[in-house]
Amino acid sequence: MTALTTASRRRLRGPIALGASAVAATLLLAGCVAGEGEAAQADEPADGATAEGWSADTLTVDFATYNPLSLVIKDQGWLEETLGDDVTVEWVQSAGSNKANEALRAGAVDVGSTAGSAALLARSNGSPIRTIDIYGQPEWAALVVPEGSDITGVEDLAGRSVAATKGTDPYFFLLQALDEAGVDPADVEVQNLQHADGKAALENGSVDAWSGLDPLMAASEAEAGSTLVYRNVDFNTYGFLNATQEFLDASPDLAQVVVDAYEKARAWAQENPDEVVAILAEVAGIDPAVAETVITERTTLDIDPVPGQAQRDVLEVVGPIFVESGDVASQDLVDTALDELFEPTYAENADPTTIAD
Repeated sequence: MTALTTASRRRLRGPIALGASAVAATLLLAGCVAGEGEAAQADEPADGATAEGWSADTLTVDFATYNPLSLVIKDQGWLEETLGDDVTVEWVQSAGSNKANEALRAGAVDVGSTAGSAALLARSNGSPIRTIDIYGQPEWAALVVPEGSDITGVEDLAGRSVAATKGTDPYFFLLQALDEAGVDPADVEVQNLQHADGKAALENGSVDAWSGLDPLMAASEAEAGSTLVYRNVDFNTYGFLNATQEFLDASPDLAQVVVDAYEKARAWAQENPDEVVAILAEVAGIDPAVAETVITERTTLDIDPVPGQAQRDVLEVVGPIFVESGDVASQDLVDTALDELFEPTYAENADPTTIAD
């Protein structure tokens, strides 16, 4: 068994021994859901755990094609191996940040992955979620037009129809792009379609443009000849791993396991990019070459996983757009949400060596 620090032992929960194969905490890649575990001391159980073991017998986490680290964790079975037979791990697929937020609000998942903008929107509108890890900095949104389109820039979207999934990064990407180009959003017909439906609408001519999301966006480029007419990585608001406050209060031990697993996945993904590409291609049902574009060209995992000022700086730009678009009632609600959204302690204490292979 890998030697553990005293701090690591205090965080561990569960009855099984850890695997000897461990990843150094200093490795750089970021973000996925997973598990951890070690026998709790019967006479002095750690915070959130009982003398019998873990604080709960079920852990429900999401996976999403826009969150490659979640795919790695699910594929490798680390949560299941770490938590053993005492905790049932349930996986729920999120089709978009809006769906992840719906699941978090409904209590259908304990931990869900969204774009930063979507997390702030949810918190501003009263969803009691906290961001416990930053899983990546993807360039996952851009404005897409079909092959042969006469649209060459954002300014050409005036009077046109654009598909976008409200409550997600591509939607707020669209609003930021329109603002930058001086186009009144009222002059654009926004069709609120889920990401896959937006792709289909673009390709069958039902809309003039689509504010797209990878890997669907990369697949449309490769398979339908679609073009990214406007890109701006600064309008993409990081990948946020969020948990409900109720879950954090009841099961801080399991929350730490999830973050520890994400940090193991970050390192593993950096060391095994070809395998990450293969996993994404299989889950998303896309060509490996498309998956490679997403992972190697549009996904940055080598970031600080602790939610903090870098993410706040981005969200402070997006927040007023919520109010202007009517998605949030007031700037005060946005400001309060910004002050309350981040819970950095789990990422600060992350130890991927606690996760079993």
